[in-house]
Amino acid sequence: MADKMSLLLVSGTADKLMAGAIIASGAIANDMDVDIFVSFWGLMEFKKGSKGKINLSYDGKDVEKEVLQKMKEKKIPSWLDMIKQAKDVGNVKVYGCAMFADLMDIKKEDLDPVIDEIIGVSQFVAMAKDSKMTLFI
Repeated sequence: MADKMSLLLVSGTADKLMAGAIIASGAIANDMDVDIFVSFWGLMEFKKGSKGKINLSYDGKDVEKEVLQKMKEKKIPSWLDMIKQAKDVGNVKVYGCAMFADLMDIKKEDLDPVIDEIIGVSQFVAMAKDSKMTLFI
């Protein structure tokens, strides 16, 4: 059985979603399985129609335009494309938070197909118990 990493993505800003995607890709490169649990503002960014929206955290406001321009020039994929690529090459599962989905009347069909399932936090915690590492972003 491969080592496993669990990621909790709560932020909806592109820089933090990108960090999660990069870390997931790094875990896959190290032959780890990855479970990603997405809630709150993070889940809102997985809604269909939210793709391409760039919203950086306050931390990056001073260099936002420069970073986005360089990412475009260097053909860096979006955080969503990075997650899709990680799923293509490794065992990555992406779960939406049932409580937040219910709160915001979000159904699975409202979300990008990269979301495998909507589950409760207790189910994710049970999965994360077997993880070698768990990260909160």
